[in-house]
Amino acid sequence: VQLVESGGGLVQPGGSLRLSCAASGFTFSSYHMSWYRQSPGKERELVATITSGGGSTNYADSVKGRFTISRDNAKNTVYLQMNSLKPEDTAVYYCNAEGFRRTYWGQGTQVTVSS
Repeated sequence: VQLVESGGGLVQPGGSLRLSCAASGFTFSSYHMSWYRQSPGKERELVATITSGGGSTNYADSVKGRFTISRDNAKNTVYLQMNSLKPEDTAVYYCNAEGFRRTYWGQGTQVTVSS
C-alpha cells in the first residue's frame, strides 16, 4: 500500500497550491479519503474528507470556503485545492485512507505560507 503526496512548497500569503495524493495497493474507490495537517508543536488535525464515491465532503471550519477536496477514482488520486492561503496554513499535509477497519497514511508534504 502506498499513498504518495505531492504539490507542496513555499507560497506567499493569498496564493494557491494544489496537493495530490496518488494511491496504490488497495481498492481506492472503496475508501474514504482525507487530508490532515500537522504544525510543529501541534496535534495532527483533520482538514477535509471526501467519501468513497465523492458524493460528500467535509471541511474544518478553518479552511471552509478556501480549500476544496476532490478525487478521481479512475486515477486513484485525491486532491486538495488550497486558495487564499494564510501563514497559519503552514504545516505538513498528510493523505489518509480509511475503510474496512484499515487506515493508511502518506509520508506528508510540506506547505509553507510566507512572504
